[in-house]
Amino acid sequence: MANNSEQIALRIREFREILGLSPETVAHQLGISNEQYLLYENNTESMPISTLYKLAEIFETDFTVLLTGDSPRMADYTLVRAGQGVQVDRYPGYKFQSLAFNYISRTMEPMLVELDANGKEPALVTHGGQEFNWVVSGTVKVVIGNHEFILNEGDSCYFNPRIPHGQRAVGGPAKFITVIQR
Repeated sequence: MANNSEQIALRIREFREILGLSPETVAHQLGISNEQYLLYENNTESMPISTLYKLAEIFETDFTVLLTGDSPRMADYTLVRAGQGVQVDRYPGYKFQSLAFNYISRTMEPMLVELDANGKEPALVTHGGQEFNWVVSGTVKVVIGNHEFILNEGDSCYFNPRIPHGQRAVGGPAKFITVIQR
């Protein structure tokens, strides 16, 4: 399943309008400027995944609904076959697949993240919960606050995502599994 940022932005605007919320109200709840929020909603700027989580909370909906426009259906288990996760291209060089999108009321968000090696330092983000990253292939530079780590295939890290953090591929494309507990 593929979903692009334009479709996600349209769903977010639709949710906001259906709920009768102004852009200013949503921006305030997100803790960002109205201008920044409108850049996200108009798909002028890529929205951090942490903002998508927060929007799901504000709209009292599941993260999957924002990604796909469809509700999760599975309560006891869900299977996602290779390559069948909900794919989202975040911005050039970064895309992810949600690996449990169809599980109702999940408390963790497992994703396969694919990074192209573009040489740019990672954008730092914050969000609640806890986060675990495990490198599937390639080499990933992880920045957590003032610390930088190089993780190779099979390496992992577990951290507090309230600390500004980001990841980037080093020396070629890389893939890692991230599990975010919300």
